[in-house]
Amino acid sequence: MTTYALAHLRNVAFGAEIIAYLEAIDATMAPFGGRFVLHGDGNKRVLEGSFSGDVVMLSFPSRSAAEAWYASPAYQAILPLRTRNADGDVLLIDGVDDDHKATDILQKG
Repeated sequence: MTTYALAHLRNVAFGAEIIAYLEAIDATMAPFGGRFVLHGDGNKRVLEGSFSGDVVMLSFPSRSAAEAWYASPAYQAILPLRTRNADGDVLLIDGVDDDHKATDILQKG
């Protein structure tokens, strides 16, 4: 099942370290089958509430691939370039099957 790495980034200081991070991240994801689904502002339109910052979503073929990417020496080496220059929340979340319906979550509870 696909697992997504989702980041909500705020107060990004777009400078040399963020540029270095952006130049390096693709190579860290490649061995784990990672790819970008969303990246940055994305021409967003807020429909409800308020929202500031940027959303980044990566897709990995499995939870184990996503966890291995995040823990990899290659990604851990560049991670401080982002964390020193942006506030944010980052999480891994599993996708749902193609036939998923909203009421499926009722069976889990």
